[in-house]
Amino acid sequence: MRIVVLGAGLVGGTIARDLARDGEFKVTVVDSSEAALGRLAGEPGIVTMRADLTAAEAVQRAVENQDLVVGAVPGYMGFATLRRAVECAKPVVDISFFPEDPFELDALARKKGVPALVDCGIAPGCSNLILGRMETELDAIERFVCHVGGLPAVRTWPWEYKAGFSPADVVEEYTRPARYVVGGRVVTMPALSEPELVEFPGVGTLEAFNTDGLRTLLSTVKAPFMQEKTMRYPGHIEKIRVLRESGFFGAEPIQVAGAEVRPLELSSRLLFALWHLEEGEEDLTAMRVIVEGRKGARRVRRTFELLDRYDRATGTTSMARTTGYTCTAAVRLLKQGLYRKAGVSPPEFLGREPDCYEFVMADLAKRGVVFRETTVALE
Repeated sequence: MRIVVLGAGLVGGTIARDLARDGEFKVTVVDSSEAALGRLAGEPGIVTMRADLTAAEAVQRAVENQDLVVGAVPGYMGFATLRRAVECAKPVVDISFFPEDPFELDALARKKGVPALVDCGIAPGCSNLILGRMETELDAIERFVCHVGGLPAVRTWPWEYKAGFSPADVVEEYTRPARYVVGGRVVTMPALSEPELVEFPGVGTLEAFNTDGLRTLLSTVKAPFMQEKTMRYPGHIEKIRVLRESGFFGAEPIQVAGAEVRPLELSSRLLFALWHLEEGEEDLTAMRVIVEGRKGARRVRRTFELLDRYDRATGTTSMARTTGYTCTAAVRLLKQGLYRKAGVSPPEFLGREPDCYEFVMADLAKRGVVFRETTVALE
């Protein structure tokens, strides 16, 4: 099976390597960065191609001779890249954190007769998958909460943070308004709002804040309360809020020493250098999903916890593992014909199919990404 991975970043590279190891895929990786492609040069089963994927014709050339497309570009490119792949009638598995509504491409994907699996990462991704599964096991969903964070194993001043995926998408998390559900209605709050302390076994005390991670769940799941929060080490929120409220993430140009400068571009350049994970630098992913609902006359709470760490044997970051391996599991799912529905499908659709849910979770477990499940009766 011929697969093209669009994007050779930390996660895209991990996706390519994992698929190539199977021996069942011919993997082509496309990116504009020579440095990113260079990290994959000489890898068995991987061919690299340099192209500017912001150009529609470049995407078309990259996907035209492929059987399946993996979208792993930064969020600001994600929707346009996904649309072009679907226009070319290619099945897609996508992890891009784009702000647009993916269901805008549903009619096109149906017309082309191809599945477009979106948000196939850790969160959104596994969180959606779990909630979809809980919809089939519980009679009614009352509450869904996801706390998730990718963090450096060693806290280093001043930020005590490193980006395990596209830093541009991290800034998006800090600036994009966060939507969640209260009383069955969608509420919009600023990102970084409603901070709370969270105790996570094996990590300690973290702080959680609102981010816009529910995405498709806002329209595909009916529940009175749904919320996603991102976790960082305590103190991080206030530092980012100071930058944001002082205008450092502004998109409009300002005059500085006779030149026009976009604050966001300057801030990104400075922050990304500090947030860069050095080779061999270890990270972790902490995630807790809580689903409360009714099963017959009983109210129950189902909790799913994940604590994943940097893989020293392969030098693979935890965020690349948890995000990338969820994506590759979805690729294998399509290859085996376990999911054939044409149109846009977020992970909660896969979760509603028991065979699909079990397949993805088993594929993750083979790679050491394991969720610990507990059930508690509430009444």
